[in-house]
Amino acid sequence: MSFLLGLTGSIGMGKSTTARLFVEEGCALWDADAAVHRLYDRGGAAVVPLRAVFPEAVRDDRVDRQVLKRIISEDPVALARIEKIVHPLVASDREMFKTTADADILVFDIPLLFETGGDVLMDAVACVTAPAEVQEQRVLERGSMTRAQFEQIKSKQMPDAEKRTRSDFVILTDTLEHARTQVHDIVTTIRERLAHA
Repeated sequence: MSFLLGLTGSIGMGKSTTARLFVEEGCALWDADAAVHRLYDRGGAAVVPLRAVFPEAVRDDRVDRQVLKRIISEDPVALARIEKIVHPLVASDREMFKTTADADILVFDIPLLFETGGDVLMDAVACVTAPAEVQEQRVLERGSMTRAQFEQIKSKQMPDAEKRTRSDFVILTDTLEHARTQVHDIVTTIRERLAHA
């Protein structure tokens, strides 16, 4: 029986890097964003149902995420319609991972874990955090969004302080080595629990 660890954190907190540190410790990783990419790619399970609702969003047998973003910005009910199609497919992908992954700790990298109620499916939750100014600097340095876009995304996410309070573990990503040490300690703690279960 594997231990299910939810990994969450707001945009720019260092979650992807932290997820890789768990893999280095021998954990298996399921990434919600990567699952959506698979579902949207050629042959992915979301292509046909999304084409039926938003034909303009499918190009070359793939879902074009930029077109979807535009549709969502122009149509107030589009997001709910997309989520109704995509969320069950993502959940199915996650369940498949749970039944096939071969590791004692399964890490689920889910940005909106608390917002979607996914935390109740986990044995514990780890929240990745960083000071607000570091978060903003990281996001803006990527060069893929403006400060206004960053603020808009942040406004849709649960505040960092609340995520930290609701989590079993908090990982401060001020430096890579500090994050690595904290991940190692968390994995050690969980493995000790599993040994005595």
